[in-house]
Amino acid sequence: MTALPRVESAQLMELLSVSLAAYYGDFTVAAASENLTASQGKTLNVLRRGPASMSMLATTLTCDASNMTGIVDRLEKRGLVHREPSALDRRVKNVLLTPEGEQVIDAIRAKMHRTLAGLDRLDERERETLYALLERVFTARPATA
Repeated sequence: MTALPRVESAQLMELLSVSLAAYYGDFTVAAASENLTASQGKTLNVLRRGPASMSMLATTLTCDASNMTGIVDRLEKRGLVHREPSALDRRVKNVLLTPEGEQVIDAIRAKMHRTLAGLDRLDERERETLYALLERVFTARPATA
């Protein structure tokens, strides 16, 4: 049996870069079709997972808090999100998707044809493997002692 060639971290990083560029290009075009900037679309995407504080959104989207305020203001004006005080700290504002915001982010995801076509080339087992690997690399937290 022939051994597979070793894949170096640099090669993986390059492929991730290409993959993310394709994903975000697809996402940006789909967001624009809903009259949103990429940053506005990314905000809705983050909020699809659940409510978030303004500071968490700024950290997640790696932008300045004042920029985040402007993004949320514009989304709120369109009725896609709303703010409410945190139950734990009334000084903190949480941002939540409205039903209209959920519809818009779902429409954006549905219009990501290049990304969806790529994922559709995977069979069920490959999809499960990809999911597990991405989760392990990007979301799994190491256990603390």
